[in-house]
Amino acid sequence: MSERSEPISGAAPPVTPPDEEGPANAVRDAVADDAGPLGAVLGRAFADDPVWQWMFPRHPERMGSMFVMLLRHAHLPNGVSELAEQDGRIVAGAMWDPPGRWRISLATQLRQLPGLVRVLGGRTLTVLRGLGEVERAHPIEPHWYLAVLGTEPQAQGLGLGSALLRSRLTRCDERRFPAYLESSKESNVPYYERFGFRVTGEIRMPGDGPRLWPMWRNPQ
Repeated sequence: MSERSEPISGAAPPVTPPDEEGPANAVRDAVADDAGPLGAVLGRAFADDPVWQWMFPRHPERMGSMFVMLLRHAHLPNGVSELAEQDGRIVAGAMWDPPGRWRISLATQLRQLPGLVRVLGGRTLTVLRGLGEVERAHPIEPHWYLAVLGTEPQAQGLGLGSALLRSRLTRCDERRFPAYLESSKESNVPYYERFGFRVTGEIRMPGDGPRLWPMWRNPQ
């Protein structure tokens, strides 16, 4: 579930604008040691996201723990996620999965289950049903999957999310692979459309929950 939030208040220190060489120079591969700080950044980035608010209506402070768990168990092991830094501090991240690797294995799901129960509590079964809806809508054709794109609230608007997108999409185009994401905010759909993504439908979370907009991008 990818998003690009509008600026909101947060606890992180202020971020300075990128230098004249642009934010793309700050992009690098994410590694295992980045899970903690990157998860915290994503937790703040998604604090106003309707889907994540639906998942954590009572304990929004647990969002960061959820991202850390997803990074450690599901995405970082694939070795293709990236992040952006300024002054040595992580300020944005893109959680990607390569073709054929987007589905979380049963073994990984079992490893995650105790952690999910800890962070989701009584919402666990409802959230798992919602994630099942997202998985059922996922296309079968081989593609790169952008699971999450988020930027520290104070760093939004500096082009770091765009730099992360271009880093992977350029390689998708070179190798003639499509890409796929779910936008968890309708207001972000035009942003992704500027990169060549197109809406293919809607996904509704259980219990008349929020919607997501699946988006597909052919190589350009």
